[in-house]
Amino acid sequence: MNNNIELLAPVGTMESLHAAIQNGANAVYLGGKLFNARQYASNFDYDELKEAVNYAHLRNVKVYITANILVDDSEMEDVIDYIKFLYEIDIDGIIVQDLGLAKTIRDFFPDLEVHGSTQMTINNLQGAEFVHDMGLTRVVIAREVPIDEIKYIHKNTPIELEAFIHGALCVSYSGQCLMSSMIGGRSGNRGKCAQPCRMPSSIVDKDGNLIKDWNKKHILSTRDLNTLEEIQEIVESGIISLKIEGRMKRPEYVATVVKNYRKALDEGVLSSEDKKDVEQIFNRGFTKGLMFGDFGRNFSSMERPDNRGILVGKVTKADKYKVYVLLNEDVDAGDGLEFESANGEYKGMIAPFNGKKGTTMNLEKPGFILKDSLVYKTSSVNLLEQAKLSYKFENIKRPINMEININIGMKPKLILMYRENLITIEGENEVEISQKVPLTEDKIREQLSKLGDSIYILDNLNINLDEKAYLPVSSLNSLRREAIEKLDKILKNSHKRNPIDRQIYSKKKKAFFSYKKLDKEIDNKISVKVSNIEQFNQLDLDKLDRVYLGFYDKLDKAIFKAKSHNKEIYFWTDKILYRKDLDNISKIIEPIKEEIDGVSVSNLGTLKYIKDRFDLKIHGDIGLNIFNSFTLNYLKEKGLKSTTFSPELTLNQIRKIAEHSDAFTEAIVYGYLPVMVTKHCPMSLVKGCKDDKSCKNCNFSKGYGIKDRMNVTFYMDRKDGYSNIYNSVALLVIDSLKQIYNSGVSMARLDFTIEEKGIKEIQSNFYDYANNNIDEREAKEFLDRFKENKSITNGHYFRGVM
Repeated sequence: MNNNIELLAPVGTMESLHAAIQNGANAVYLGGKLFNARQYASNFDYDELKEAVNYAHLRNVKVYITANILVDDSEMEDVIDYIKFLYEIDIDGIIVQDLGLAKTIRDFFPDLEVHGSTQMTINNLQGAEFVHDMGLTRVVIAREVPIDEIKYIHKNTPIELEAFIHGALCVSYSGQCLMSSMIGGRSGNRGKCAQPCRMPSSIVDKDGNLIKDWNKKHILSTRDLNTLEEIQEIVESGIISLKIEGRMKRPEYVATVVKNYRKALDEGVLSSEDKKDVEQIFNRGFTKGLMFGDFGRNFSSMERPDNRGILVGKVTKADKYKVYVLLNEDVDAGDGLEFESANGEYKGMIAPFNGKKGTTMNLEKPGFILKDSLVYKTSSVNLLEQAKLSYKFENIKRPINMEININIGMKPKLILMYRENLITIEGENEVEISQKVPLTEDKIREQLSKLGDSIYILDNLNINLDEKAYLPVSSLNSLRREAIEKLDKILKNSHKRNPIDRQIYSKKKKAFFSYKKLDKEIDNKISVKVSNIEQFNQLDLDKLDRVYLGFYDKLDKAIFKAKSHNKEIYFWTDKILYRKDLDNISKIIEPIKEEIDGVSVSNLGTLKYIKDRFDLKIHGDIGLNIFNSFTLNYLKEKGLKSTTFSPELTLNQIRKIAEHSDAFTEAIVYGYLPVMVTKHCPMSLVKGCKDDKSCKNCNFSKGYGIKDRMNVTFYMDRKDGYSNIYNSVALLVIDSLKQIYNSGVSMARLDFTIEEKGIKEIQSNFYDYANNNIDEREAKEFLDRFKENKSITNGHYFRGVM
C-alpha cells in the first residue's frame, strides 16, 4: 500500500464505511445529520459517528467529518458544541467552508485539524497561503485547477493539498453557485442543492430564439470524473489526498471504485476488466476533468444526466412484440438493461435470462425500439455481488506479538506488543503446580491465537513456562481478552485526547459568544458596479458615492471622469483568477494605484495578492460568501475596509450580523445576480471547441442564454477563460431600500452586468430615494414602470434559503 498518499473515500452509511475501508481506503469523509453539504444523504447520528470513528481507527484509517456549509450567526454556538462532540470522539479532522467557523474552531480546538472545503474556491497559490496562515492544515483544491497550477501551489506552500479524482462534478466553481438557491431557495452553500444543472435546457440568442439543434439538451450536466489513467501524475503533482466523490452512492459503488484506485496506486496498472467494472458501477460518461484540460463535449454529458452503464449490444431486429439483441458482452439474468428508443428516450428492463457474448437475446419489446438501437447494461448482478462480498468479511489484519510468563507461585503475566504500544496484563491468581495434566506450550498458543473476527493476528509468541505449571484455560482467555480490549482502547483514541472539562468549556463559550449590541450609524450610501465602458458612460456621477469599475478597456478615462466628480473609485476583480490572471491584474493596477481608492476582491487568493502588493483599500465582494458576523469580523481583522453581504441572507440575518459587527457593509439591491461561474463554456458545445484559447475573439462569448424547462432564460457571457451565468430576473428592491438600510447596511449597491440601457434611470431613482429626493410613491411608480417590461425578484431578503 502506498502509505504516503491518502485514498479518501466517501461514506454515507455504515455499510459504505465498511465497503470503503475493507477495499483499501486509508481515510474516509462523512457527515453528521447537521451542518454538511450533503443534507440529502443518509448521514450519521451521534452514536453512528462514534461507532464509525472506532471502526476506522482500529483499522488505521482516518476519519474526516464535513461541516462544509455557510453558518448563520444563530447556529454558530450549536456548531461548536457539535465540533466538541466530534473532537472528543477523536475524529482526525473537520472539513469546513465557512471562514468564521474555521476561525472559531481554531480558537476552541487548536489541535484539531481543519481542512478547507472545495466550497472555499481555493484555486491559486495565494488562496492556499491565506487559509494556511489562518491555521488550516489542508485545502481541497478547486476541481477546475490545472495540474501545472497544482504543482506550482504545492511547490510554494507547505499546506497539504487534496483533490477530487473520481465521481460527479459540479459544473460551477464550488461555493460560487446560486442557481438552486435563486430558483427554489435550496442553497448549495447550505447543503441542499436541487441540482438544476442536471435538468434539460436549451440555448437561445438574445432575442429568445432557439439555436437550431440545441433544444432540451443537458447543457450544464457534466460527465463523471475518472482519473485512473492519470493517477501517477496526480500523485507527482503534490496532491497527498485523493478524494472520491459519492456520499449519496450505494456501498457497492464505494467498494468498486475504492478497490480499483487502491490497485492503481499500489500496482500502477489496471486490467481492462478492472476499468470496465468502474465504468459499469456508475458513469455519466467519463472525463479526465478540467485538471487535465478536457473541455466542451469531452467534459459535458449533454445527451443525458444519469447513469448510462456500458454498451452490451445492438438491436438487429424488432417486430411487434420482440427485440433481438446481438451481444458484444455477457449478460446475466437480473442485470439491468436499457434500450435507446426511437424518440430518444431510454427504456429499461431486467434481463430475464443469461446471454453470452456473440449470441442474440430474444426479449420482450420494452417500448418503441427500432433496429440498430443501442443496448446498455446499467447494472450487473455479478459485479454487485462481488462488491458486497469484498466487505462482508474482515480483510484487515494487524500482526501483534505476545510474550507470556507462567511461573509457579507467581501471577501469570501477558505482554502484548503492537508497534509502539506495550500492554502488560497480570492474572488474578498465582500459577499452581499441576495435579493431573500440566499446561503445554501448544495449548497456550492455541488459546492466545483465538482472535476470532477481530482485526488482529498473532505473529510471534514467546512462552516462558515452568515445568508442571497449571493455569486454567479460562485464565488464558481472560488475559488475552483484557489485553486486546486495552489495545483497542488505545487505537480508538489515536490522538490521546481527554474529554474537555465542561466548566472550562462553558465559561469559554459564554465569554466568546457574549455580544455587546452595536448601534451603527445609517449612511444611506449608494454604490454602482459597471461591467464595461458603455455602462459607465450612462451613469450620472453626481448620483453615487462609490463606483466599481469591472473592465479594462478605457479604464483610465473612466477613472479620470469619476475622479473629477470626487467619487470613491474601486477597481473590481473577478471571482476566478489564476496565477497569470493575478499577474495581469497587478500590471493593470500598478499605473492607476495613485488614482483609485481600492480594489474589490471576490476570492481569498486575490485578497492576499492585493494586500501583499498594494497599499490600497480592499473591498470583499460576494464571492467571499460573508454569511455571519464571525466571517465579517475576521475579514475586517485581515484588512478588509468594506464587504458585500452574501445575497442568500435575509434582512433579519443581516440585522443580527450588524448587531455583532461595526464593519462597513454593503448589500446588492439591484442586478442580475451571477448564479454560476463555470470553467465549462456552454457555447463550446455549439461551436465544438476543444479548448478555451479562442474565447477572447469568439462571436459566441456574449448574447446567448440557457432556457430551462420552465421556459426561463439565464443569459451568460464569457471572458478570460470562464463563463458567468446570470439570474433570469433582476433583483430590484427599491421599495424595501429603507428597511435594508435600517437593518444595518451602510451602502446599497446597483450591480450592472448584462444591461445595455436604462442604467441611468435605475441609478437615479435609487439614489434619489435613498437621499429623500423622491418619496415612497415616486419610488413605487418607478418600480411599476420597470415591472411592465421585466420580471423582478426580491431575492432572499424576505424568504431566505434552506
